[in-house]
Amino acid sequence: MAGDGEFEFIRTRLLPLTEGDAAALGLADDAALLQAEPGQETVLACDSLVAGVHFLDSDTPAVVAARALRSNLSDLAAMGARPRGYLSAIAWPEALDAAWREAFVRALHREQSRYGLVLIGGDTTSTPGPLTVTLTLVGQIETGTALRRSGARPGEDVWVSGMIGDGLLGLLSARKAGTELAGALERYQAPDPRLELGLALRGLASAAIDVSDGLLADAGHIAAASACSLTVDVDTVPVSPTARDWLESGGALDALLAGGDDYELLFTAPAGCRERVAALGLSLDTNLTRIGSVMAGEGVLARWGDGSLMQPRKSGFTHF
Repeated sequence: MAGDGEFEFIRTRLLPLTEGDAAALGLADDAALLQAEPGQETVLACDSLVAGVHFLDSDTPAVVAARALRSNLSDLAAMGARPRGYLSAIAWPEALDAAWREAFVRALHREQSRYGLVLIGGDTTSTPGPLTVTLTLVGQIETGTALRRSGARPGEDVWVSGMIGDGLLGLLSARKAGTELAGALERYQAPDPRLELGLALRGLASAAIDVSDGLLADAGHIAAASACSLTVDVDTVPVSPTARDWLESGGALDALLAGGDDYELLFTAPAGCRERVAALGLSLDTNLTRIGSVMAGEGVLARWGDGSLMQPRKSGFTHF
């Protein structure tokens, strides 16, 4: 990727991803220029995905592109923001040839078109190490309306969208193709960021986060930011038929609650808003499940239906 090859790649492969957006400046400058709209705040989210850590070395360019963009979009969804554009910083190993890189760019174009955003800048380099894809997502939101982790209050309800655990099961399936977990594979390879739900939760949810590290770990992030305690009634956590079969065959529920990669939204809302939340789920055709409550205190309690406490082996993923 050094020398003329790098700049030719930018000109012929990455420049088309800008789709002529003025903010990108034709990828001819060292930075983008983004005009802030009146009454809007800019939301920035950045994640790095490293081969062997966040995706498998054997994953296809399409899977890597989908996971990279969609996992970052999930952070915008958790704040209730609309996507505007993104910057990419990609470190290419020499082992990945031109055909792989071109397939990745084509897949990235499909992904950005799906979600209505364009490339506005970034960097590309070579590396002796693993493929590393870093995307910085740029979103916009009406001033003062962003969803934060810090707004939960005692007496409120804890809700989650969709199903929990399929991200982990999809990863297990990807590692061992052809297993009975194949129904969850798409959840791992192409997670669905809840952008529409995030927008609709503004003014309704008091706090929100996307479930990327694991349900219990991410509940802990809300608890810490809000200086309160979250109780999760583990019997009520929604799981898919695939996950239910896995549990019945000997799988552990605490593994699903700590698995991460679900990219659902975990949020809190006042108890008086239950009907509004339920109606929102129906209008978006999205499963929204009340799974617990906010209490005074600190940390997260995982509680069984009989009142006893689960002692999970871990709460979620951490790099350190």
